[in-house]
Amino acid sequence: MERKAFLKTLGAGAAFALTFPCVQGCSKDEAGGLPVPTGVDFTIDLTSAEGLQLQNNGDFILKNDVVVVRNLEGNFVAASQICSHQQTDQVRFVTDNGGIFECSTHGSRFSQTGTPLNQITNNPLKIFNTEVNGDILRVFE
Repeated sequence: MERKAFLKTLGAGAAFALTFPCVQGCSKDEAGGLPVPTGVDFTIDLTSAEGLQLQNNGDFILKNDVVVVRNLEGNFVAASQICSHQQTDQVRFVTDNGGIFECSTHGSRFSQTGTPLNQITNNPLKIFNTEVNGDILRVFE
């Protein structure tokens, strides 16, 4: 076999070997995708041990598959912990770009309104309502 033909064969094989697992792992029909939370309605006492984890701007907690955040402006925001890209539970709040939601599985990034910020997905992240009454934070649909 000539060198050029060998390299072409190797190149196609290597490309297939590297691409196939990603295509399989990233397919929309991936078994085991988690459902986006529905019927969300819970409260957090901001004076409790749980609530004290939200006392500083940029802090967040995970509760009932929801990321509850005190954003960099001091407002409460809540989003699905389940990513709209591949339904993994890896969405977290990061302080990059003024505070955004990011999924560590494939790098999906979302604004605080749920709008996708990169080309990984066009699907918005589900955002929940928040309301503070005294020391009680309510997260609901």
